[in-house]
Amino acid sequence: MTPLSTAAIKTRFLNSIAEVSSDDWNRLANEASPFLKHEFLLALEESGCTTPGTGWQPCHLIAFTNEDSETERLVAALPLYRKTNSYGEYVFDWSWADAYHRNGLEYYPKLLTAIPFTPSVAPRFLLGSEGPESAVERTRNIKWLIETVTEHARDTGISSWHILFPNKAQSDELLSNGLMRRTACQFHWHNRDYQSFDDFLQTFSSRKRKNLRKERDAVKQQGISFEYLTAAEITESIWDKFYLFYQSTYHVRGQTGYLSRDFFSRIARSMPENILLVMAKQNESYIAGALSFKDKKNLYGRYWGCMQDFQFLHFETCYYQGIEFCIENKLQGFDSGAQGEHKIQRGFEPIKTYSNHWIADKRFADAIADFSLREASHIESYINDAKNLLPFKNDE
Repeated sequence: MTPLSTAAIKTRFLNSIAEVSSDDWNRLANEASPFLKHEFLLALEESGCTTPGTGWQPCHLIAFTNEDSETERLVAALPLYRKTNSYGEYVFDWSWADAYHRNGLEYYPKLLTAIPFTPSVAPRFLLGSEGPESAVERTRNIKWLIETVTEHARDTGISSWHILFPNKAQSDELLSNGLMRRTACQFHWHNRDYQSFDDFLQTFSSRKRKNLRKERDAVKQQGISFEYLTAAEITESIWDKFYLFYQSTYHVRGQTGYLSRDFFSRIARSMPENILLVMAKQNESYIAGALSFKDKKNLYGRYWGCMQDFQFLHFETCYYQGIEFCIENKLQGFDSGAQGEHKIQRGFEPIKTYSNHWIADKRFADAIADFSLREASHIESYINDAKNLLPFKNDE
């Protein structure tokens, strides 16, 4: 691994991920997550989801060497956005922005390292292949990238920089370099070498197992069946139908979904191997759908919607069908998205998630650090309480 803090290494902030090749970016992302792929981030930009108008101005950071007078070789990258609001982040800092405003200060724009609209844990500093022999250099390189971003923030009058949902190792690196940490909780399903869905249910207490089976039976009794569709099988008319479902989830709250219709067509073309669409049917008509992404290890549930309420349909479409897919395809885990205490009794276990934050103004930095420390204690208690509610036998 090349040490970044050398005269031979140069950096550049990009106005679009299109300014770097997909091969170079994806080599550094190293298949860590479908959402880190060049194709996913480019689709968000080109479909109008991440633009200055939506408050998501791309300014991705790359580090590169000039191997000759014409050739650049990417050696590190960092997803980065200049944000003018806090929508679509899932780590809530509206109260911080309000505190700035009440004190006559500007919180926006801020810098954000995250996957837009996607609260999924993965590395945020893209440094290529991992290995114990490169651990020291990786630590140095992360430190150098931190210094590059914070210097840029100071020079441009940016209030803060926020890194959302990094993996634990990178969050630790950020913490050791002075970026305070917040903790939160999500609920993930873990495949413990289950051979079938019933095998998974055998780990439940008798009462919890009976309740879950009743939910699944109720869906069948409503005459509802399911189709698993890969990107190649999803026609534009099916995407149209799913998009109505997706938007309906937001419309009931008086909102509009973050993603455009064009985004879904683009990812279907550019990253079909990562797409799984579960569509629910009744009387030969689609009534609901759940879109997930997948890689070689995990399933990631992301978007869901339906046009009318059916008993237990949400649980079946979004969770049980996904669990069955993971078991059948030997996937290790199922990240079903943010929030959702209802997932606990269905076998999704609480995990800690992290975000790290750099605040330029020391007065606010001290106050936010104190808040984050007190919040972490509550999160710890919440996770312990959630574990006690899991449906497994003998508190497994």
